[in-house]
Amino acid sequence: MTRRPVTLLPHPVVGGAFASPVEPGAGWPDDPAAAGTPVARDADDVRRLAQDAGLDELDARVSVCSACPRLVAWREGVAQEKRASFADQPYWGRPIPGWGDPTPSLLIVGLAPAANGGNRTGRIFTGDPSADWLFASLHRTGWAVQPTSEHAGDGQRLVDARMVATVRCAPPDNKPTAVERDTCAPWIAAELALLTTVRVVVALGSFGWDGAVRSLVAAGAPAPATRPKFGHGAEVELGDVTLLGCYHPSPHNTYTKRLTAEMTDAVFERARALTDLPV
Repeated sequence: MTRRPVTLLPHPVVGGAFASPVEPGAGWPDDPAAAGTPVARDADDVRRLAQDAGLDELDARVSVCSACPRLVAWREGVAQEKRASFADQPYWGRPIPGWGDPTPSLLIVGLAPAANGGNRTGRIFTGDPSADWLFASLHRTGWAVQPTSEHAGDGQRLVDARMVATVRCAPPDNKPTAVERDTCAPWIAAELALLTTVRVVVALGSFGWDGAVRSLVAAGAPAPATRPKFGHGAEVELGDVTLLGCYHPSPHNTYTKRLTAEMTDAVFERARALTDLPV
């Protein structure tokens, strides 16, 4: 079989020379992994490697996971073919770990990275129109230090907040299979168990909502008697955590005004009010 020649390209912020997908430990901004980070190659490996790891090591193991062959092929294929508008950039092309404050009171949960967003930049909710909308709101409401998140290494920082996806690889058509979702589930359950300071979870979209409920229960929250129904502004208590619903900031939702800036800000202002309450 003929191997595709490796093309090295500079990172838009830090320069250097990177392959697509990026090799662990190559110097990409915020890359948590090293060349020797253990790699999960199936569901059993994910369950094993998600145990007994601190947050930094968990992030590293997530970022090199290869447990789902379809997702590996898709994310790496996108990284190699590239969208024309990003043809001069290297693509991360690996799973996306959680990102933000390691001791947050707010956790933001989405479904999965975008093929040319997080899968390109290596940071969740970064480098696409949904990210532009989300970070503008987070900045207005005091959860982020900048109004944009364009690339890893751009100086963006979350304040008392963290982001995570229930599925860590970009899936074809933004639709992971049930098997892929379940294979990935131990990563977020382990992360939630480590994030003991979280008091509010904002779920983006119905998929993020369902994934947040499953993940919180897997991490130890009491299972609700009935399945909580998603809605924008929906609010439900799961143990010590309050779950808030927010329409996903997709271009479809924002262009059609199903989700407005005021609606988005209201959710994160509600999160602020809840996290400011006495423990």
